[in-house]
Amino acid sequence: MKLMVVIPCYNEEEVLPETAKRFAAKMKSLVGQSLCSEDSRVLLVDDGSRDRTWEIISALHKENPLFEGLKLSRNYGHQNALFAGLMTARNRYDACISMDADLQDDMDAIDLLIKEYQDGCDVVYGVKNKRKSDSFFKRNTARFFYKLMKGLGVDITFNHADFRLMSRRALNGLASFKEVNLFLRGLAPLVGFQRGYVYYDIRERFAGMSKYPLRKMISFAINGITSFSVKPLRLITGTGVVVFLVSLIMLIYTLVAWLSGNTVSGWASIQASNWMLGGIQLLSLGIIGEYVGKIYSETKHRPRCIIDRYLNGENACPVVDE
Repeated sequence: MKLMVVIPCYNEEEVLPETAKRFAAKMKSLVGQSLCSEDSRVLLVDDGSRDRTWEIISALHKENPLFEGLKLSRNYGHQNALFAGLMTARNRYDACISMDADLQDDMDAIDLLIKEYQDGCDVVYGVKNKRKSDSFFKRNTARFFYKLMKGLGVDITFNHADFRLMSRRALNGLASFKEVNLFLRGLAPLVGFQRGYVYYDIRERFAGMSKYPLRKMISFAINGITSFSVKPLRLITGTGVVVFLVSLIMLIYTLVAWLSGNTVSGWASIQASNWMLGGIQLLSLGIIGEYVGKIYSETKHRPRCIIDRYLNGENACPVVDE
């Protein structure tokens, strides 16, 4: 099997030399076990890094043909960088494995991913068995996110990030999805085909800082929810029905009180109801605005990313979006 490992990189100069060292040894081991062919490669995708990441990738490519480099014209985000790498490799390799550069994913699980592929699976998910290295906050917010997505009806694998194997035909299926707002964890199940699962324990980040602070995590979660579920819009409709029914009840109560002569001016209750209704309206407009903004960005059909340079032995020009 001809295998490509796709690794998005953003400001990874601290960890990249060690990542390359471990992958060189790992790929040699896979070839020795006949799990992949000698012309398998590792594609490092520079997502507009501001440090020496691209210099390191270029040096690795010169030293060892195992490593290929893809440089995007600017920072497009993790999902777009990963998609660019997958689309670059899909017509040249039998399967692609995607994983991050921080070495938190268990590299030994690659063997199991390939074996699942050999057993007939087109999509194999790497699932985090334990998250002891994550902080209490990150661990529990991640659990809440996956449960929320499941509750909204999204087909998503619990504790799966972007460590997965996809066959060539699965990648060709993925290429048929044209949306600009990418959420690959949700798109992969929509491709269909036989799927498999490999469980592993997450490790400590080798070096550097996480590229997903709280702000980006929230943005990523909102993008995932609005890309795959319309239930928040239906929730607005349901809330509107409830508020309407409550207002009818209050109207009847007010009329009865007025007819019985028990009306008393209540400033606090009026102010509270005004604040409540105003808050509901603003929240509803915000949710609707997220969907309208998503429609706006999709209708412009802008490219997901633009490639600056591509370093490989064939000097091929990759096609990222057809």
